[in-house]
Amino acid sequence: MLSTWNVSADVNCCNWKGVVCSNITGGGHVHQLRLQGFLRGKMNPSLVNLKHLTYLNLSQNAFEETIPYFIGSITSLEYLDLSNAGFYGTIPHTIGNLTNLRTLRFEGGYYENDDNDVSRLDVDNLDCLLGLSRLEQLIMNNVNLSRASNWQQVINTLPSLVELRFTYCSLHFSKPPLNNNITTSLAILDISDQGKFRSFAIPSWIFRLNNLIYLVLRGYSFYGPIPNISNSTKLQRIDLSFNNFNSTIPDWLYSLKDLEFLNLRGNYLQGTLSNGIANLTSLNTLDLTTNHLSGEIPRGITANLCKMQSLDLSGNNFQGEISDWFGNMSDCFLGSLEYLNLARNQLSGHLPAQFGDFKSHKSIGLDSNNLSIPINTGKLPPLESLYLDDNNLIGNLPESFGQLLNLKYLNIEDNKLEGVVSEIHFANLTKLKQFSASGNHLTLNVSPDWVPPFEKIYLLALGSWDLSEGGQIPTWIEKLNLNKLDLSSTGISGIVPSWIWKIIYLDLSHNQLHDNIPNLISDTRYIYLSSNRFTGSLPQVSADVSEIDLSNNSFSGGLSHFLCEMNETYSTDFLHLGGNQLSGEIPDCWMRWSSLTYLNLGNNILSGNIPNSIGFLKGLRSLNLNNNKIFGRLPFSLRNCTLLMKIDLGNNDLYGSIPSWMGTGIADLKFLILRSNKLSGEISLDICHLNSLQILDLSDNRFSGIIPSCVDNFTAMATKRSLSQYMETYIWLFGDSASVVTKGSVLKYDNTLALVTNIDLSNNNLSGGIPEELTSLVELRSLNLSGNHFAGLIPQSIGDMRQLESLDLSRNSLSGEMPNSFRGMSSLNYLNVSYNHLIGRIPESTQIRGFNASSFIGNDDLCGPPLTSNCSSSDGPKNREDNHESGDRPSSKIEWLYVFVSLGYAVGLSVFCTTLIFKKSWREAYYEFMEEMWNKVYVYFYLKWKKLRKTSG
Repeated sequence: MLSTWNVSADVNCCNWKGVVCSNITGGGHVHQLRLQGFLRGKMNPSLVNLKHLTYLNLSQNAFEETIPYFIGSITSLEYLDLSNAGFYGTIPHTIGNLTNLRTLRFEGGYYENDDNDVSRLDVDNLDCLLGLSRLEQLIMNNVNLSRASNWQQVINTLPSLVELRFTYCSLHFSKPPLNNNITTSLAILDISDQGKFRSFAIPSWIFRLNNLIYLVLRGYSFYGPIPNISNSTKLQRIDLSFNNFNSTIPDWLYSLKDLEFLNLRGNYLQGTLSNGIANLTSLNTLDLTTNHLSGEIPRGITANLCKMQSLDLSGNNFQGEISDWFGNMSDCFLGSLEYLNLARNQLSGHLPAQFGDFKSHKSIGLDSNNLSIPINTGKLPPLESLYLDDNNLIGNLPESFGQLLNLKYLNIEDNKLEGVVSEIHFANLTKLKQFSASGNHLTLNVSPDWVPPFEKIYLLALGSWDLSEGGQIPTWIEKLNLNKLDLSSTGISGIVPSWIWKIIYLDLSHNQLHDNIPNLISDTRYIYLSSNRFTGSLPQVSADVSEIDLSNNSFSGGLSHFLCEMNETYSTDFLHLGGNQLSGEIPDCWMRWSSLTYLNLGNNILSGNIPNSIGFLKGLRSLNLNNNKIFGRLPFSLRNCTLLMKIDLGNNDLYGSIPSWMGTGIADLKFLILRSNKLSGEISLDICHLNSLQILDLSDNRFSGIIPSCVDNFTAMATKRSLSQYMETYIWLFGDSASVVTKGSVLKYDNTLALVTNIDLSNNNLSGGIPEELTSLVELRSLNLSGNHFAGLIPQSIGDMRQLESLDLSRNSLSGEMPNSFRGMSSLNYLNVSYNHLIGRIPESTQIRGFNASSFIGNDDLCGPPLTSNCSSSDGPKNREDNHESGDRPSSKIEWLYVFVSLGYAVGLSVFCTTLIFKKSWREAYYEFMEEMWNKVYVYFYLKWKKLRKTSG
């Protein structure tokens, strides 16, 4: 390609597509080649013959070769763009010969079918740029610069450089430039997205660029504080989003009078938002989403920022009445704002009346706050999007919603709305595309032949509504071209109509639907049919289904028809078949379901061994086979499921010991539930490697031995966590749940499962003492060691477990007194130490007085409330701690039994000795007896010794 420039004189190449000639130099020489988008093959060296070529753009072509070295021989070039042209390999050093260059663009792509995003272009170093003193624009996005360790020094030697873009380049920041070697011309700098696993402190030289107007450092590349000092006072656009900055917002940022765009979303910024934000009068976009900012929203935002078009403060901890900040907005703010997002904060109150004065507002996001006043839409602006879900809204849904003619997206899910919704509410919503209103107590009242006005709607969520159609699925839904339908918990019954199976996302759970389900070889990708009355065998599903929940129905029969017969490889990641009547063995074909991250077959009648192919589920996070009749040992192949966070195999007939690899090979395991099986052996020390463990339930088995003293390695049981951390960390839980025996009964946890901490070793054959290390698990909420053979004292440090809500030590052989540290366990609302050998006074506290006497019965000598038995004095027997505190002073009470025993011993001994002294015949007989006994003993041991020596000799 490009090989025909030496043609006969009668051919005018200046007429060719993309060729630009100039007569200024005489002879109609080619000055520019704009040949992007239609070339393929290889470049020909004949290009070097174009001596007057100043502009060469070969981008968006398909050359499929390395960049030819002769490109460096076209020394007249001022503009060179080889971006996304199919080139690969190392950029040649001959580029350094193009000393007239003003613009250089080498944007690389990625190799096709490469999951690792390996760039097609790379460099050995950037030394070839050192001589390009005229270079103004340098763009090398998606070029691998990981070997160019001195890139910062090179860049700061280019005196004319105005624009630099190095995104997705795998840059290193280990060698900063010298303090006095900073380019002053740079105005545009974009070094974003250097990789999620590459993070550096932000280079300080960046904020010494005093001509900088455009700064983008987006995307997982930087951590630490944003520098407190900056010389970049001309900045107009700043994007530091999706990094790990953890400081407050620096004060210098509030003085940038020319700043138009500020994006700090997705960091860990903290502190308050300064009133100085009102100084940024040129600002049109402010995005502080998903940080840790708190306090009040400055009023200056709505009063002074007259050019503001997009304001996003969502995902922080801003507090207070929304009307305090948005109830007195300036006219210019009302006229300019188009997008407002205050979601996921702690705002309260109601929509201010001034919201109706927005002139061009398109979207309001107030979801996940504490808004609790009835909705009053008033004269809302011509909105396209309104998000009020997950608040505390009460009252009726106003009919004025039907006047929002431009509304496309409306979400009022998970509130406390009630009353009737009629056709009037939807009368003019012809543009509606999404209507999400599940989780309210609304009643739909429309005529049976109603024709919805929203023909373009693709998402309809009416979960928990009363649909008032005789309990049937409304027929008007068939007229809509839906992708997502949620009719969960609406009380519908009957048989599911066939047309509904074409919907991609279908949630009909928690209803009274019945009959068999046909094979779902259709477009449905998300199937939620749990908690109905479906019967028959499981339906076969498409291999493209992503999530399947058929739990808590009455499906029966085996699993082979569902799992194995289609001979497909499934892309499903969520499969819940629990709570049915499925029977037979678990099929050994899990290699076809290797995409699973959640598997629940619990609460069925399944039997047999756990199949070895379960080891093919290498991405599995949650495994639930509880409450079946499964027997055998835990399969060795399960160790391949290294990402498991939850294993629930409780209430089966498994036997053998806990394999060591469960402790060493599944490092992220958080919930291990093996209760009510036939497991035996000792609790291995390897289990202590599970420092993320939050629930350990080995109850009702046959374990023996002692509790390992290394249990203090369960650091997750000693670490305080918040609900926000739970939301970030446990998104994998898919609404997972677990039943835990605590407080004397079985409790089921679902939404808060990730906050539960529990150890249950009850009803085994464990012995020894309760290790002191166990009491270091200060965030443990429930501890059950009942029904074992534990002996010794209750650790004095038991009181350190102040978060403990349930403690059961009953039916053991514990002795001694109850430590007084029990008095400080203010969270304890269930305690059972019955049937041990405890003695002494029960420690007194309001908490303990509230327990039933049955929690203390069956001990040797416990006394005091709540037992009816009084201690032997008003003070009672002192505890060990009491004696220590009183300096071990002797009790004033006289123990007369000990006195009389001592006197009897002394009198008897004195009578015997007196008789020997005064009666000679007794004395001689006594000495003769003692001598005879000594001789017998001596002869006996001497003969034994001789015999032993003879045998050994």
